[in-house]
Amino acid sequence: MRKTERYRVNEANSLWHIYKTVPFWKVIKNFLVIQIARYTPFLSMKNWLYRTFLRMEVGDKTAFALMVMLDIMFPERISVGKNTVIGYNTTILAHEYLIKEYRLGDVVIGSEVMIGANTTILPGVTIGDGAIVSAGTLVHKDVPEGTFVGGNPMRVIYTKQEMDARIEDDDFYK
Repeated sequence: MRKTERYRVNEANSLWHIYKTVPFWKVIKNFLVIQIARYTPFLSMKNWLYRTFLRMEVGDKTAFALMVMLDIMFPERISVGKNTVIGYNTTILAHEYLIKEYRLGDVVIGSEVMIGANTTILPGVTIGDGAIVSAGTLVHKDVPEGTFVGGNPMRVIYTKQEMDARIEDDDFYK
């Protein structure tokens, strides 16, 4: 189960309560910063924008590819370790608005993590150090450190022990 906080709503679906949960001007500011960063080819500038204006924790030498879409409402609930790569067009969510409730959850991405293109990461998920997430994966639960996961539904492709054994094999990087 993902680690999220759940908030019930009455009457209309939870998205109709959006500006009771997050200030309008915060959403506008975050939207503008995220859109600028999505098209910026300068990695250090993206990290500076995220740290300065979105209050995200972003480690040194972390690379967000073009078109990465961060949570517009709660980007401060996303943290990424050092020397991590987040692939093209990946979406990282820290909220989800449903019919009868909305949920908030921190997203913690470790160091030396590789996230493939077109991946979606849901709120309340932790991706451990050294993990690899295959392109197009829906990350709906925690990923242990060093594990290679992929697919929809996400499944373990190689455990940390299997990955370590593959790296030890001389043919792995040939």
